[in-house]
Amino acid sequence: EVTMKAIVGLLLLLLTVYCGAAGPGALDETAPGECCFRFFTGRIPVNNIVSVTKTHSGCLEKAFVVHTARGKLFCVGHSVTWAQDAFNKEQNKGP
Repeated sequence: EVTMKAIVGLLLLLLTVYCGAAGPGALDETAPGECCFRFFTGRIPVNNIVSVTKTHSGCLEKAFVVHTARGKLFCVGHSVTWAQDAFNKEQNKGP
C-alpha cells in the first residue's frame, strides 16, 4: 500500500511538472523546461513584435517565442525565416 501511494504521488508530481512546461513557450533562454509544443504557422507583422526569444537549449524542438504588442506569446519554428530575421534584428539592437 505504501509503494502504491508513493507511485501515485510521483506520477502526480511528474504530471504537474510536465503540464507546467507545456505552456506557450519559453520566456527566456535561462529557464529550463520552458518549451514549445504547438507552433504558430502564420506571419506576425514586424510592427506588432515587441521581442523574440529562443526556447531553452534542452527543449526537443528549437523555436522562437514571439512577444506581441498585445501581450500575446507565439511559438514559431526555429527554421521560419521571418522569425529568424526578427530575432537577429533584436540581437543587433544592442543595449
